[in-house]
Amino acid sequence: MSAFDDAIALEPQPDGTWRGHTSPAYGNMVGPFGGITAAQALNAVLQHPQRLGEPISLTINYCSALADGPFTVVTRAVRTNRSTQHWFVELQQQGETNTTATVVTALRRDVWANDEHAMPGVPAPDTVEPLGPQGRVAWLDRYEMRVIDGHLPQPWDGREHPDSVTRLWVRDTPPRPLDHASLTALSDVFFPRRWRRRATPTPAGTVSMTVYYHADSVRLAATADGLLLGQAQAQAFRGGFFDQTAQLWNRQGDLLATTHQVVYYKE
Repeated sequence: MSAFDDAIALEPQPDGTWRGHTSPAYGNMVGPFGGITAAQALNAVLQHPQRLGEPISLTINYCSALADGPFTVVTRAVRTNRSTQHWFVELQQQGETNTTATVVTALRRDVWANDEHAMPGVPAPDTVEPLGPQGRVAWLDRYEMRVIDGHLPQPWDGREHPDSVTRLWVRDTPPRPLDHASLTALSDVFFPRRWRRRATPTPAGTVSMTVYYHADSVRLAATADGLLLGQAQAQAFRGGFFDQTAQLWNRQGDLLATTHQVVYYKE
């Protein structure tokens, strides 16, 4: 298995819960990379024998960072309708809740479809230099990133930029076929917009993130292990919190996922 598959692996328990383990390969400054925690929460639903359909949304709330070691995932189907199913997910360590999530799965139907948010025109991936080994936190080296514009500020001089937009090509390292779990983690690869807008390396961390899945498993399979185009931007910075949105397209121009998160930052 790849490092990603190993990190999201869950073992079913006799009481109906799942047992997982944090992965050093996805370590962050404090606890694990939030994207891998979100993928672990989603995977508990994806693996559940009672699941209906495929994911259309996930909202995850990071109550506190997971400590290195094992954790328990509790899943509960809150309600099942004819087309949708609503799940509650909880990650626990030593009897305390670290993370909560809600997941909605659904039966997709073959009806009229259109992507109103079109993929922006950008340079092809092979014309953009990939970032080298980062040596900062482990999870950064789990992704191939080719930043088109909106790099991290150089230097950290406190200068304010006119916007917080970043565009980049990105995929797992080593490349693996895209699925809903890996798409979830990829939705969180964008560094905090506060760092881009004002070049000061202040502490920051995601409090809550929602991912909307616009692609079914067939479209993800067609994407294979190709690079995705990601674009992220903040909306407002106030009172120690800001929100940022992001979109992910495949090279064919299909909008695969959109995400919105609220992030804490400290002055």
